[in-house]
Parts: sequence; C-alpha cells; structure tokens
Amino acid sequence: MSELLAPPAGFRIGHWTDAVGRTGCTVVIAPEGARGGVDLGGGGPGTRGRVVVGRFAGTDRVNAVMLAGGSAFGLAAADGAMMWLEEHEIGFPTPAGLVPIVSGAVIFDLPAGDPSARPTAESGYAACDAAREGVPDRGKVGVGTGAGAGQILGRENASESGFGYSAARGGLGDVVAAIAVANPFGDIVGADGSVLAGARSEGAPRAFDYVAALTAEDLPPELDTRQHTTLVCVMTSASLDKAQCGRVARAASAGIARAIEPVFTDVDGDTVFCLASGVGKPLSMFEVMQVQTLAARVTAEAIRDAVSNAQ
Repeated sequence: MSELLAPPAGFRIGHWTDAVGRTGCTVVIAPEGARGGVDLGGGGPGTRGRVVVGRFAGTDRVNAVMLAGGSAFGLAAADGAMMWLEEHEIGFPTPAGLVPIVSGAVIFDLPAGDPSARPTAESGYAACDAAREGVPDRGKVGVGTGAGAGQILGRENASESGFGYSAARGGLGDVVAAIAVANPFGDIVGADGSVLAGARSEGAPRAFDYVAALTAEDLPPELDTRQHTTLVCVMTSASLDKAQCGRVARAASAGIARAIEPVFTDVDGDTVFCLASGVGKPLSMFEVMQVQTLAARVTAEAIRDAVSNAQ
C-alpha cells in the first residue's frame, strides 16, 4: 500500500477519544491567515460558528474547526479549542485582544455507547494539545469513535464506521486533503456501487432497498428517524479567497453524494468545511475548478477510508 500524502504544511489535526463511552472529538488547527468556507446538506445540522465562515461574514479568517460527537452537547468541545488557541496567542486581533475563530459541527453518536459520555471543553483542549502535522490516526478515534453507517434499522443494526482521511496533489502542485467522519442514515458505497457499510442482516452489510422501505404503505416498525451526520473538513494549500472556499466546500459535498446512499436526507446534518492556507496570486476559474474536482474526490475517498479503518 502506498504511503498517504500528508495534509498541506501548517495544518495540525488532533483527536480526543473516549473508547469506553464511545465518543470523541477531532480538531483541525489551521495555519495563520487561513480562509474558510462551509456548505450544509440535509435537514438536521448541529453547528457552531457556521455564520463566521459563511459568505456574508465580515472576516475571512478561521483558526480552527472542531468536529465532535455527543450531539448538541458536544459543541462544548469548541470552548476548549478557544481556550487553547487564546493561550497560544492565536486568534483574530481586536482592540481588546485576540479572539480565536473556531467553527464546529457535531454528530449524533449517543446511541453508540454511554449517552451521558460527551466531549467537553476539556476534551476539546486535549484534542488541541494532541494536534500534529502529518497524516492523522484513522478509524475508531476522535469524532469517529461512535460512528456507524446504514442506521435505517437503528444503531444496533448498523455497520461500524469511523474517521477517515485522503489527500491528492493537483497539477499546480497544491495539496487537497480531506478528513471525514461518516455517521450516515444511509449506506456507504464503493466507487462501483457496492455496499461497504450499511444496515446489517445476520452479521453482514446488505443492500437495503431504501426507496421501497421509505415509500411502503407500512413503514418498517424499527425505522430509525433519529439524527445522523457526515462531517468533512477539506484542507488545501491553494490560494483561495473566502468565496472560493465556500464554492470548494459545496463541490466537496458531491463527494458525500458519491459515497453515501441515500444522502442529504431530512435526518442527516451533513456539513463540509473548507480551509485554504495558500498565499500568492488569486487562482483562475479553471484552477479553482481543479481544486473543486480534487475536493470531491478526496472527500469520497475519506468517507470510504473511515469504513475500512473502522472494521
């Protein structure tokens, strides 16, 4: 197996894992001056600081992205990142001092283990302490600790999923990398359409007929309508501005659609962040399209990687 390409220089990724409670959090600390964008799909997102990376925000800077389990409770992990960044003098300058810009999103992993086990501010701080450059640990770690896939019949009948990573280098030499936690309502599928992780029958994933199940006169009594989510953070060394980061995040959402079926449902809260660290002249339209194409590709690969490393 070939060695994985590392994320762009300056990006640090760290995990905090509760293997007993089956939850955790993962932080991406961006290099100084990194810009950010975001794209949302599905009907049930759980986010923090999303507006600050949205297209109407007055600042284009992002210092960190926190991805956490614990449902809405897990958003507290971003507080720990705020504390860690302030202590390390990282943030947006204001007349009253530096204010760290931290965006975040959560998955619903409460049924996976102990529902009272949730990432806290201390967990987020620990993830920042653990953040390092290079290819991150993958599988049942960090935000992926309690993740599952194919949850239409409940978490107990789902396949194990986790945290994945992929990266590629474009023709201009820029690196485009993606981390993903795959915790979807639907199945995770391979490039050939085969089910890699989904609702289980007799211990093995099976191709579940979602269309038939969701349109039947009598819905399956065990149908799980709780919240599910796939979260992605794309990192690139390309010189993208704020608007371009948003468009790359939107294009990366196509990678979710390639790897998950069905996707962006009313019970999914899929969210994609894009962070860009490149400096220099702005990219042309076609150069941005190259980054968008790679972002979608590595997003799909990271989601599939989350499954292969979890099992």
